Amino acid sequence: MLNHNFVIVGTLIGAAGAFVYLWQTIKGKVKPNKVSFLLWSIAPMIAFAAQINQKVGLESLMTFSTGFLPFLTFIASFINKNAEWKLTRFDLACGILSVVGLILWLITKVGNVAIFFSIVADGLAAFPTLKKAYKYPETEIAWPWLATCFGVALTLLTLKEWTFANSGFILYIFIVDFIIFSFVQFKLGKRAKIRKSTK
Repeated sequence: MLNHNFVIVGTLIGAAGAFVYLWQTIKGKVKPNKVSFLLWSIAPMIAFAAQINQKVGLESLMTFSTGFLPFLTFIASFINKNAEWKLTRFDLACGILSVVGLILWLITKVGNVAIFFSIVADGLAAFPTLKKAYKYPETEIAWPWLATCFGVALTLLTLKEWTFANSGFILYIFIVDFIIFSFVQFKLGKRAKIRKSTK
């Protein structure tokens, strides 16, 4: 188990990657999906509020950062027209289902249930970006996603015991960000398309 202060180190590493992504968005080199990033800014804040209610300690800092920084990227996506990404019906459908997940949290108002529905909502919000990263990896940048994974891993390694309240949401963040990183870094969608066309 790592010293508790590594939560701060992990959060700063993840934030560094997020700020690079933010800057690349402003420059128009990265094209974030607005549905994903808007909802990614909401769901973690609900999880963060639930964690505070559950008296989760410093680990909640990572959850907060995974909500606040995507909100900045969402705003930045309007600054440079080159950063715009055309929304599809699939994106909007995922967004609507994600909002349903958030509404279910408002109905229940129970700590762990709120965290669960935040994961569901965040996961549905992730689908448009997962699809985009798989099909169009050139619209993304890989290493900020990996930076978040590394930061989350450090946070998880500080836990004395794992509970759903203190690790559920950030463990989910690790998984989805690692998948996006893999899609972008290794261009898995492009490779699969090439293999399919050669058969």
